[in-house]
Amino acid sequence: MSFFGLDCVKKKEKETERRIRANDREYNLSFRYATNAIKTSKYNLLTFLPLNLFEQFQRIANAYFLCLLVLQVIPAISSLSWFTTVVPLALVLTVTAVKDAIDDIHRHKSDRKVNNRKAQVLINGELRSEKWMNVQVGDIIRLENNQFVTADLLLLSSSEPLNLVYIETAELDGETNLKVKQALTVTGEMGGSIEALAAFKGEVCCEAPNNRLDRFMGTLVWKEQKYPLDNQSVLLRGCTLRNTDWCFGMVLFAGPDTKLMQNCGKTSFKRTSIDRLMNILVLFIFGFLVLMCVILAVGHGIWEYYEGSKVTGFVPRDENMGPAFSAFLTFWSYIIILNTVVPISLYVSMEVIRLGNSYYINWDRLMYYSRSNTPAEARTTTLNEELGQIRYIFSDKTGTLTQNIMTFNKCSINGKSYGDVIDHYSGQRLEISEDMIPVDFSFNPLADSKFQFYDSSLLEAVKLETVEVHNFFRLLALCHTVMPEEKNNDLVYQAQSPDEGALVTAARNFGFVFRSRTPESLTIVEMGVQRSYELLAILDFNNVRKRMSVIVRSPEGTLSLYCKGADTIIYQRLHESCSKLMEVTTEHLNEFAGEGLRTLVLAYKDLDEDYFSEWLQRHHEANTALEGREDKLNELYEEIEKDLLLIGASAIEDKLQDGVSQTIEQLAKADIKIWVLTGDKQETAENIGYSCNLLREEMTDVFIVAAHSTEDVRQELRNARAKMRPSAGEDAFFIPESILGYDPKVVQDETVSGEFGLVINGHSLAYALESSMELEFLRTACMCKTVMCCRVTPLQKAQVVELVKKYKQAVTLAIGDGANDVSMIKAAHIGVGISGQEGMQAVLSSDFSFAQFRFLQRLLLVHGRWSYLRMCKFLRYFFYKNFTFTFVHFWYAFFCGFSAQTVYDEGFIALYNLVYTSLPVLGMALFDQDVNDGWSLEFPQLYVPGQLSQYFSKTAFMKCALHSCYSSLVLFFVPYATVYDSMRSDGKEGADYQSFALLTQTCLTFTVCLQLSLDLSYWTAVNHLFVWGSLGMYFIVTFTMQSDGLYQLHPPSFRFVGTSRNSLDQFSVWLTVFLTAVLCVLPVLVHRLILIQFKPTINDRVRFKVHQKKDHRPSPQRRTKIRRSSTRRSGYAFSHTQGYGDLVTSKRFLRRPVVPRSTGFTPKGRSPGFKPTGRSAGYSPSSKAQNNKQEVEPTGLQQYRTVQDSTF
Repeated sequence: MSFFGLDCVKKKEKETERRIRANDREYNLSFRYATNAIKTSKYNLLTFLPLNLFEQFQRIANAYFLCLLVLQVIPAISSLSWFTTVVPLALVLTVTAVKDAIDDIHRHKSDRKVNNRKAQVLINGELRSEKWMNVQVGDIIRLENNQFVTADLLLLSSSEPLNLVYIETAELDGETNLKVKQALTVTGEMGGSIEALAAFKGEVCCEAPNNRLDRFMGTLVWKEQKYPLDNQSVLLRGCTLRNTDWCFGMVLFAGPDTKLMQNCGKTSFKRTSIDRLMNILVLFIFGFLVLMCVILAVGHGIWEYYEGSKVTGFVPRDENMGPAFSAFLTFWSYIIILNTVVPISLYVSMEVIRLGNSYYINWDRLMYYSRSNTPAEARTTTLNEELGQIRYIFSDKTGTLTQNIMTFNKCSINGKSYGDVIDHYSGQRLEISEDMIPVDFSFNPLADSKFQFYDSSLLEAVKLETVEVHNFFRLLALCHTVMPEEKNNDLVYQAQSPDEGALVTAARNFGFVFRSRTPESLTIVEMGVQRSYELLAILDFNNVRKRMSVIVRSPEGTLSLYCKGADTIIYQRLHESCSKLMEVTTEHLNEFAGEGLRTLVLAYKDLDEDYFSEWLQRHHEANTALEGREDKLNELYEEIEKDLLLIGASAIEDKLQDGVSQTIEQLAKADIKIWVLTGDKQETAENIGYSCNLLREEMTDVFIVAAHSTEDVRQELRNARAKMRPSAGEDAFFIPESILGYDPKVVQDETVSGEFGLVINGHSLAYALESSMELEFLRTACMCKTVMCCRVTPLQKAQVVELVKKYKQAVTLAIGDGANDVSMIKAAHIGVGISGQEGMQAVLSSDFSFAQFRFLQRLLLVHGRWSYLRMCKFLRYFFYKNFTFTFVHFWYAFFCGFSAQTVYDEGFIALYNLVYTSLPVLGMALFDQDVNDGWSLEFPQLYVPGQLSQYFSKTAFMKCALHSCYSSLVLFFVPYATVYDSMRSDGKEGADYQSFALLTQTCLTFTVCLQLSLDLSYWTAVNHLFVWGSLGMYFIVTFTMQSDGLYQLHPPSFRFVGTSRNSLDQFSVWLTVFLTAVLCVLPVLVHRLILIQFKPTINDRVRFKVHQKKDHRPSPQRRTKIRRSSTRRSGYAFSHTQGYGDLVTSKRFLRRPVVPRSTGFTPKGRSPGFKPTGRSAGYSPSSKAQNNKQEVEPTGLQQYRTVQDSTF
């Protein structure tokens, strides 16, 4: 039962394990497992008003104004009407509540959309269409092709051979390549039989709900037999079923218990650092207000005691009221009068400013991505200025920095490098651009139209039938575990790793087309001739071997082993005759690695028939051994994979998103540190780090932390720190930061000589994040320029972000594109979602979203910096004008017997913040800019003052308060001296209260407008209208409110009748206005002049440079591509797990008969239209538009069926 959103019943105990019985809702309900409904909204109709008001009154200022409202309804102490507080307070609460309600309505709509999706659920022996929200743990569900997985399911059976299903996990991890899951044989026998599935009463005992996407442990008990369950038989919510007609699964975890929702992290109320500082300042201001009121109340008590009896004829008073009680009432009266030090209009204005700056982000055409029709979106309107203070960025890799597309870029064959375009006249290498015409592959009807290559010499070598070149592409066409698929009369490759798909696609376009496979054969079309190779063995890739081999027999009967892998691994197994070729190939590999390409070495050898037959027998014995199987197989692989002959090397580009390197370079100049948190393996992450210049060869050192124990990790971190700062101590790295009694430890920034990088593995990170070692890790990481965490879980991503938030005085930003990034997006101060190819899970949880990583520099360096600068200018000016306004009351109290009389007309008090000064400061906060967007990007160093909170801080606030104190003294005593014992030009006395009040408020209005004019850096037509219009409005309203007509309508409200008409025609009044304005701004001008001359800020220097150039925008700089050579190698990422090798050669199934199809070439000879062309092909795992979720035909792997033939 729930009341006002709060659980009123006893919470169930935390699960340690879960027991589920299939098709038995009554049994499963007894454990009170969560249903499949999800809830991301915060309120409902009953809870909205109390919870929203409770949240709003947690803001100290709102509670402060509520207290003032209570005081104002007490007649004995209130000298101002209650509506002056209740109207703006109600307006603030209403505007905020409406905004919160709109946001929550969107969340409700999103929840309803998901919860009301339909699923086919097996209930009482029949399939029924049920809403997702009604699905329960233990239910059996039928899924069909291209449907989302309803909940976390145990796969029971499928339409495919061997009970396989193919899923896309883009929503979970951002990867679009398909993954294979397989049901247990014992449940797969039920197939699609509704009767058998309805009679299934299996019991599952498994782990409790958790956020580990890569692990599942459990057992299935059925028919008195126990079967182990692992991640291979579980389908997670958020995945999409692909290339599978149907499958059945049993619900293990539903709704909030699913791994997808467990990784969403806790939604917290995010507030900016300025908001947190404002809370502190409001408390300080309130304390200062109380101090002022105490001083004035004491003064009133003294005055009443000594002077009160002398003026009873003019000021009647209650005889029973003594000086002490009168002082007590005066204290509260001054609390009301002086409350304008923090006017509620401040918070109304801040919301308007944030809303306006949010729209600037939404409207920015330079952050609009036309290819996917995706504009940038500010999904929250309360965090804009925080974008101007970012110190740490935590980024995902796949889909965020990269496009998840691999391209075959270059290669080296028999000592010759291909891929560079050479100018035939100058002999110079040309930079490949969009204007360059790629090689024409139209001669090949089976070529992939997306493939592009620009070096025509490679195709010429193929045309000339160069043996080594043919061997190179033949190896790429044979040595892999790719599955071909017929789709819409087109050939499409499904690969477990996009790297393999790119290589096979390259071979396809150069005339070696991989067409089909069976467990015993590979069919390729070599330059128009279809050839079938007998597949004898696959020596599959794993993270230890770092290579893959196939053994095939050609149609001519030649027995060959083809091998590809990391250069360090292959070089150890080459024949000694390859030494010279190896030296040349190594030079080419260094060039490729220097460009950030992923390199791979290719080799082969011919095998002797007798030796292979004997080796194959030993392989069969090792493969069937019950003990030491892996070790025996590895020994056999080592034995046969030696004395190889080197063919060459390939170079693949893990294609970065456009502008990633430039963006990272710009952000680094802005002193923003970027940490990459990725689920990819270490070698892949390192390679991307070098590709996008996060890691560089020029770095002093890059530390690799990959230990497997707590002490080893600690020692590696300390060794790294010792290299960076040999003389550093172990203790002095905390600085205390005490705020309101809270005394956290803050890790101090440490300077190091040189630039360093840190790469840490997921298992090492798990130890590093333990409470006893987290500070060791943080201290070491913060000394490095770049940090890359590999193989991290979604929870670890959030933990790293929380660690930096906890111990560093820094604002953090997390950016990602998949569901595995949601937890860190929610944990960071600012969360940014990439709305691209991998679903919308990250976007829905983010504060800002756009389509490309490169837009991040514009979001931070332009919009973020402007928003922060404008907000700080707004706050400094707002406090200045209101402190000045209020302090005049304070000085006046010493001249009015501390009687709580106001120095200004009541009408002026009501309209000062609402009409006279609101629009000019709003105009500044919405339109001001020190330099335009072009120069902001040209000089990223302009961002640094925001990180250091130089524009608004406690120090800046104190300077503002002192400036206000000085101005208020001038604004009170100069007019006071002017009217004191003065005479008007017509001979009448000028020293009356109303004339003094009018003169003071006129001087104040002129001064604050002049001060704002000095603060404005960028004048627009709107600013002119607001500033001069507000001054004009002041005189219009003043003359109207002090006119005879309004006085006759309601005399008590308009007592200053004729004052403006009688005072403002005096020359001395205007001279006084001019004198006070000059005296108030003169110290400001002198101070700024001295600072610019002797201690100019980065803003001053840049604005001076812009003024010198007299250009509105900087001229675009042409970036020259620097060619580097590197001895570093990127490990070739075949896949994160072992390939399809065992499945392909399982011998338990053969191809289904398929409709014969033309090879696309003439049966004999080569096409007479054979022309040289070439450059690298964009390969996506499905070779299609990433978001195109359409019906597809079965893959080649799915066309196999089980047979009884046991022969090899």
